[in-house]
Amino acid sequence: MIDLKKEKIYLAGGCFWGTQKYLQSLEGVLETTVGYVNGDGPNTSYEAVCHGSGHAEAVEVVFDSDVIPLSQLLEEFYETIDPTSLYRQGMDMGIQYRTGVYYLEEKQKEVIAASLNQLQKQYEKPVVTENLPLEHFCAAEAYHQDYLVKHPQGYCHIDFEKIAKKKSRVVDETKYQKPDKKTLEKQLSPLAFAVTQQNATEPPFQNAYWNTKAEGIYVDVTTGEPLFSSADKYQSGCGWPSFTKPMDPNTIQEYDDLSFGMIRTEVRSRCGNAHLGHVFTDGPPQRGGLRYCINSAALRFIPKEDMEKEGYGAFLKFL
Repeated sequence: MIDLKKEKIYLAGGCFWGTQKYLQSLEGVLETTVGYVNGDGPNTSYEAVCHGSGHAEAVEVVFDSDVIPLSQLLEEFYETIDPTSLYRQGMDMGIQYRTGVYYLEEKQKEVIAASLNQLQKQYEKPVVTENLPLEHFCAAEAYHQDYLVKHPQGYCHIDFEKIAKKKSRVVDETKYQKPDKKTLEKQLSPLAFAVTQQNATEPPFQNAYWNTKAEGIYVDVTTGEPLFSSADKYQSGCGWPSFTKPMDPNTIQEYDDLSFGMIRTEVRSRCGNAHLGHVFTDGPPQRGGLRYCINSAALRFIPKEDMEKEGYGAFLKFL
């Protein structure tokens, strides 16, 4: 008989349909149940939750900690959420869509706290994911259980394909270090500093690379981390450099941008945490449908003929 080291944890990551589906795909996860945690009472319903009972949609997870320790399970969970977004994940808004980790054992609290502390280092904005003891869990209605197994085309706020791509790393982040702010002020042009450090936007059609057609790669102007290839650049007509994808999805961080009365997705560089621009869904459908609209001032272009001598020879295959 195999002795399993079972543990239980409760994870809230927005709509629980997608969270459950993702967790079910992980080796070491033994059982999952969707339900509602930490609201105004131990018993509730989906209707009550949608009308402000204060519960969060969550997944009860039973896992084998010898196969997937809690710290690793949490890292997987973080792939599915924006931990800086309060009461919103994807297009779902409301207190029931807050993110959180809810524990049964005091020893889990320390693991969660350490994990969230590490997660915070990846973000400039505060991480708002809760770390709280479980007050109560109420299993959701039967039709919510395994919803995306029963309805494969059902709504899901999690981009499974994107997560799969993120796990396939191409660029080694340890090679690219961000200088301190004073150094950046000296190294960068005033425009590049304003764009990357203060979220400014340069004028369309009046920037260095909007019409560049030469072969090469575009790197983060603050760290040199490779971001985009000329092979994925196209003329979108917007007046800024446009790309269908980054060379390595891990190099791009995405954030909700609700400024100017709009809902947009900001993109920032991983190592430099530099503001780059935004990503939109009006790109060429045959090439994935995305348009990474990037400020030239956030980039440095390295022509194909210079890549080898500048230390970027390994990325010639992307051209």
